[in-house]
Amino acid sequence: MRIEDYRFGSMRINGETYKRDLKIIKNSVRPDWWPKSSHLVTRDDIDDILKAEPEILVLGKGSPGQMEPDPALTEELEKKGIRLISRPTQEASEEFNRLQEENKNVAAGFHLTC
Repeated sequence: MRIEDYRFGSMRINGETYKRDLKIIKNSVRPDWWPKSSHLVTRDDIDDILKAEPEILVLGKGSPGQMEPDPALTEELEKKGIRLISRPTQEASEEFNRLQEENKNVAAGFHLTC
């Protein structure tokens, strides 16, 4: 699984272009993800990721980085031993690719716009 390109509102993964927020869980793209609070990611928004038990969760916060993890979610991830990397989407996609190349058990959620 490789993110080939990210531009505001668009991400290409393995030759397929996505125009809406998405998650990557166990090397599978889950398109059309939209956190309930728009710019705040809560546990309910990533329950499927938590069930997959990744060692690392990468959150792409959007181009300028407006989406944030809820502090309660950050605390829960810490308790579960899941490392959280939360950065603007361009940086987050590069980090995701690097972790994939290292064969890490990584999941992700990407906000593609603001």
